[in-house]
Amino acid sequence: MASILHFIVNTIDTLGYIGIFILMAIESSFIPLPSEVVMIPAGYLVYQGRMDMSLVILAGTLGSLAGALINYYIALKFGRLIVLKYGKYFLMKESTLLKTENFFKKHGPISTFIGRLLPLIRHYISLPAGLARMSLWKFCLYTLLGALVWVAVLSYFGFYLGSSLGDTQSINEIAGAFMGSSKDSLQLDIKSQVKNIMLVIIAAVIVIGIVYSIISKFKKSK
Repeated sequence: MASILHFIVNTIDTLGYIGIFILMAIESSFIPLPSEVVMIPAGYLVYQGRMDMSLVILAGTLGSLAGALINYYIALKFGRLIVLKYGKYFLMKESTLLKTENFFKKHGPISTFIGRLLPLIRHYISLPAGLARMSLWKFCLYTLLGALVWVAVLSYFGFYLGSSLGDTQSINEIAGAFMGSSKDSLQLDIKSQVKNIMLVIIAAVIVIGIVYSIISKFKKSK
């Protein structure tokens, strides 16, 4: 964990915005790299005057889209073949594939946007979108919107940490709050604050989902 953390922090510190782009592309693909380890330290560097907030958010958002597109195209090109050939071993039938396609035809945009805001799901929401052959421009648009919200929240939280803690902490200390098992009191507090932020986001997602369902039912009734 220490070597991975060092690699992440060193990539941000050395490559700057390009490093953020690369790391967030990795985060949005199959590799389980926490976005908190990337964007929160980047926000802290903004507070220190070493980076620009607009460029940090832009790099993080575009990196998220790049990683999501990798998953999307893998599922688009090979997903149907894998499901039809090996799906029975994972309790996935062709009927499940058809249901997924129909669902994303109707609810693909909102599912993609909401999925980008939810822990764990955000890493894999691109796969059913590609499997269902969701429109590429819609996928890109709603992935960008969801990623923009997520990246901005984490980046501004990193900036907030700077204004709260001052210029005394290293980005290694902040990033360490989200990797490894051994944490000091500051890291535990940072992780707790991020959990609270996630709960707020999840609550907002639930509200969005309820409103969307009500609107959809109203349109059907008309």
